[in-house]
Amino acid sequence: MQLLKVVMRLGFCRRSRVDRVLTKGFNIQADTTSVLICQADFDVGEQYQAIIDTAPHAGAIVFFVGLVRDFYTPEQQAKVSSIELEHYAGMTESVCQQIIDQAQQRFSFDNARIVHRVGKLNAGDQIVFVAVASRHRDSAFQAAQFIMDLLKTRATFWKKEVGDNGEHWLGVKARDEIASKRWL
Repeated sequence: MQLLKVVMRLGFCRRSRVDRVLTKGFNIQADTTSVLICQADFDVGEQYQAIIDTAPHAGAIVFFVGLVRDFYTPEQQAKVSSIELEHYAGMTESVCQQIIDQAQQRFSFDNARIVHRVGKLNAGDQIVFVAVASRHRDSAFQAAQFIMDLLKTRATFWKKEVGDNGEHWLGVKARDEIASKRWL
């Protein structure tokens, strides 16, 4: 726990109801559903193993890893070199946990995990990990999609793209709003 206090004080990670959260070099123990907001990169294999460890009766685990794209739109030749993500510490974790809680009310699953990075991220860097462990694949797929769709539109992250077209703060994309509305 001492390590957690140091990590959080330095601004690397914030957590909410975390069972065993793993990021490169950090192993933090607590309870069952997890949300981690951090600057440090995460290890997908460790995150996958952590969700397996917390859901011994799962018959399916679905996970999604999002990467920072290097383009504005597929039609443009201009490149994005990095993005800068900011969040409202404490509120962001709470909103992410609420999204997991809403998913749990709709779909039957054993555990879910959200890891989301903040700070400056370069094109190609991992930005988000969403995983759901369930007894059946259909629930796992639907819950993961639900969590990701709501994460894109409801979580309190602010994103600035930096690249050939300069710097631009982004709002919620219309296609993401449409995707999240199908669940509500």
